Amino acid sequence: MKTIRILAVDDHIMTMLGYKYILEEADFDNFKVEMETANTFEKGKAIIEISKGELAFDIILLDIQLSPMQKGIASSGEDLGVIARRVSPKSKIVFLSSFSDNYRINSILRTVNPEGYMVKTEINEDALKEMVETVLTEPPYYTKKALIAIRNKMSSDIYLDDNDKKILYYLSVGTKTKDMVEHISLSLPGIENRKRQLKEIFNVGKENDYALITAAKEKGFI
Repeated sequence: MKTIRILAVDDHIMTMLGYKYILEEADFDNFKVEMETANTFEKGKAIIEISKGELAFDIILLDIQLSPMQKGIASSGEDLGVIARRVSPKSKIVFLSSFSDNYRINSILRTVNPEGYMVKTEINEDALKEMVETVLTEPPYYTKKALIAIRNKMSSDIYLDDNDKKILYYLSVGTKTKDMVEHISLSLPGIENRKRQLKEIFNVGKENDYALITAAKEKGFI
């Protein structure tokens, strides 16, 4: 019987052990699953870089939030997905994350273009098994909340560039405008000007930031 090799990278060890137990014990028709795990960005990166070519994993499961950024070096699951896509292009990449907001999911679709995205609150034994079967044969696979986020984004005709989207995202998580210069490649006056433009785009005029966030959520941008 064919063996499907899966790598899971998640800093919650018990979560990974749950995935491993479910998938290795699952009754698949034409194959069995063999699963390896890593609980840090660095370990996941090392395993992916070693296991390439003929040794590449069939599926790579990634959480988004692996560890804080250290010394300015990116270390999220999204960053690891970019590396995996480059190093192991034949591997199917699936994100399993607690994040279900539109910005996060659509950012990952743009940067990594994964074969699947599962919101953790929707994961169960049947969903995990269905995900594996789907991404191996007819990807992509999305859980309901992920699909809603994607459809909300696609249904809007408003165009925003990356800086606009970042401003909306950081506003939604409570970041002060003056602190956004640490995350966005614009000056403080530039960010403030973009905020005014966004309020015009979303028809909230001179209302406060909360009104802007609410309008952007209704359009599926947050």
